[in-house]
This record gives sequence, C-alpha cells and structure tokens, in this order.
Amino acid sequence: MKSIEDILLKRTSVRRYERKKIEPEKLEFIYNAIRNTPTSYNGQQFSVIAISDQLLKEELYAITGQKQIKTSAIFLVFCADFNKIKIIADSLGIEFPEFTNTADGYTVGVIDAALAMQNAVNAAQGLGLGCCCIGYARTADPEKIAKILKLPKNVCVVCGLAIGYPNEFPDLKPKQPKSLLIHENHYRTDDMSNELTEYNQTISQYNQTRSGSTTTNDWASHIVDYYKEAMNYKIKEYLKSQGFDIKQ
Repeated sequence: MKSIEDILLKRTSVRRYERKKIEPEKLEFIYNAIRNTPTSYNGQQFSVIAISDQLLKEELYAITGQKQIKTSAIFLVFCADFNKIKIIADSLGIEFPEFTNTADGYTVGVIDAALAMQNAVNAAQGLGLGCCCIGYARTADPEKIAKILKLPKNVCVVCGLAIGYPNEFPDLKPKQPKSLLIHENHYRTDDMSNELTEYNQTISQYNQTRSGSTTTNDWASHIVDYYKEAMNYKIKEYLKSQGFDIKQ
C-alpha cells in the first residue's frame, strides 16, 4: 500500500493500462472504500455501475471516444441516485417530495457521487493501480448511456472512472499555487491576474515539454474552449428524462 503522501500528492491520470485483471481482493477494497464515503445526512444518494464486460466497455468507448474505457480492467460509472430512497419511502407509505426537481437535490446527488469516486481514486492509487476520471460518460450521449446501463428514474450519470494496472507513468501536472486556491477567511479581493498569467504560462510550458504527446495548449484557452463546447450539451433535457426536472 502506498503512503498517504504518494496517494494524494503524486496522483496522475493514467490512460494506458496493461492487459491484466484486478485481483478480487483489490476490487473489494475499492468497493469498501466507496461504501464508506461520507454523504449528505448519510443519505448515500449515489450508486456505482461496475463494468467488466469487454463488449459493454467497447460500446461505451464507441459513444465517448475515450480509449481508456475499453482498455481498463474495470470501468466504474458513478451515478446520483434517489431511486433507492424513493423505493423504501413508498413501501413505508412516506410521501416523497420532489427533491430531485430542485437544484439542491441534484447537487446533493452529484456531490455524493463525486465524493464516492474520489474515495475510489484514493483506494486504487493506494493499491498501485492507475485510474482516469471521465466526464464524457455524463455528456457524450447521456440518454443512450442511461438506456445501456438500464438506469431507472431518479438516477443519472455523474462521472466515470477507468481503473487498471498502469502502462504509463505521466508527469505530474502543475496545479494552481496555494495562494490562488486557499483563501484565508474570505475570498481574495486583490488582483490575481499576474499570478493567473504566470500559472497559464506554466501550463503552456508543461504541455510543450511533458513526456509522451505534447501540445501548445495553455490553461485559459483550453478550458474556455471546453466551456464553449459544453454549451452544446443537452444535459437539462437528459436530466428531465431521468426524473431530475430542476425548477428551483
């Protein structure tokens, strides 16, 4: 088992894996880490679809274009899930409010699922496995993926996680300095533009000199381009079809 320092401070996203299955006891450890996720009110408003079937992984790869899905030993899909609590509420005759139709309800489910995924990442890293979070599992063709995974109402995809034995060891990406991330007592009111410009240049230099494939991307342009692309995603319609008709 790796040290907590290695797990948290030396994590990288691994996209290439060896053709090797993960031992059952290691998967069990990851699953138990997921089970012990802290969640809002202990509501555990999430579920995970564990995909080991190769044909199914390849089907998801065809939708997302993310090769690490089909080459991973296992692909975990983390979902916000209010279906389970509704089932038990209905069986007990408890009136179920339209919580999924609120921004807070959706947010609670997303946070729970995201926390669970981070627990899985930490567990996998500790075991010497590599992993990569895949947001395209949520955005590429969400209605088709929901159909493939047979997601019921009140369940929606939040993110995917590819896990396997690493066949690459990427360089550690530079992150924003602490001064930009940790705000003492209140959000910073001074001008952060110089620090952000310096970080933008750091990312550009990293992308041009990193091991493996290189790019000329800087940080700001690359991220803003993603935002522009994401404006075309029809997430609201998908969420409504899954029972998350956000009205307030």
